[in-house]
Amino acid sequence: MFRSSIHTRHASFFQSFFCFLAVIAAVVGWSAVSAPGARAQSLPSTHSIGPGSVIVHGKFGGLIFGFDIDPTGGEGILSEAVEQSEGTIIAAVETFDPATGEILKVVAQTETQDDFVTLGIVGKSVGLIEREHVITPFQVQRTFFSLNPLSVNKITGVWTPPLDQDHIVNEVKRSHGSPNAAVYAIDVSTNQRPIVFMSNIAANTFGPVFPVVDADFNFENAPVLAYDGLKNQAVLGHATLSPFIVPPKIGLVNLTTGAFTKFTGRGLGVINGIAVDSADGIVCTTTSFDASVQFYNLATKTGITEVLPGAKRDSLFSGQHIEYDEVNRLFLVAQPFSSTGSGSSIQIYDTKGNFVESVNGLNFFGESNVFPVHMALNPAQRTGFVDGPDLSVTDIQSFSY
Repeated sequence: MFRSSIHTRHASFFQSFFCFLAVIAAVVGWSAVSAPGARAQSLPSTHSIGPGSVIVHGKFGGLIFGFDIDPTGGEGILSEAVEQSEGTIIAAVETFDPATGEILKVVAQTETQDDFVTLGIVGKSVGLIEREHVITPFQVQRTFFSLNPLSVNKITGVWTPPLDQDHIVNEVKRSHGSPNAAVYAIDVSTNQRPIVFMSNIAANTFGPVFPVVDADFNFENAPVLAYDGLKNQAVLGHATLSPFIVPPKIGLVNLTTGAFTKFTGRGLGVINGIAVDSADGIVCTTTSFDASVQFYNLATKTGITEVLPGAKRDSLFSGQHIEYDEVNRLFLVAQPFSSTGSGSSIQIYDTKGNFVESVNGLNFFGESNVFPVHMALNPAQRTGFVDGPDLSVTDIQSFSY
């Protein structure tokens, strides 16, 4: 629907989401993280789980190009785009009230060929957006703006990452309690030298830039990214470079020195989602070919793998995006095709790999979207937002867990 540059900008997001190949029978040895395999955990009787009644639409009814909510409470932010009959695009950045779904303010708006992308909320309530200004069909100028804090409902500054014209920001990941974020930028030239670096976005400062040239992390789609703010390291998840379906790779990049290490993970195929519990040094991932979720101890580089509940190693039920709730110490795994209910689900685990609960009755897909499935959390309230329920990608829905 939209110009090709948008799809070029986000091409690396298209992981092998739903592979309908027969799962290869394999037995993968497990090493304990700190506890045995998944066991359902009881929750307080007053705890409510399920889809919420708040559904957020952009003011202009367009496709949502990224969203987030302030994890400490307060506002949310989204970008949207609507193609007009004459070929222009109404593009806007908007803040919204997560409690009601009301759009609070249109922060920025254009009616040209430009687009805005919400990259997230980082640091202490700092909103980060990207503007894609079309110069020609094959030349796009990208600039970045911050809302610091988000509650002022206006652009307050610029962010000027150390990028050349060959690199495009692919992911920005925050870490609880840290003013910094990790940034991964893909290389759209023929050099194939993606980069990763740390930035304090509110202060517009940057750490050293490090290329990611290891073969296991530099082919086909970009790796997924998490940020360990306590150790200032990027955590990368990717498939292993192999003609066969084999366990994936986890990579660690020290964002101070550039030191790179990697180890072989559990599960099979592509790592679809990744999140890190910095305080305990635990990383959670999902894999594409066996519908599994993994938990790794970063100190020992060992882990366990668990098939998502009810999935029976069927790749159709693979998990995707993962978010970590640092208050309740939970990993939330988005599962577009639910193995525990109808539609889509969010499967919840604790940091020891124990299955806690399913949030069923949601509706998100993501395979053909410009952006993959995304969750945004308010841990203190045990609530969040996820894509849907309309698969047209024009709204996001609240949920509780």
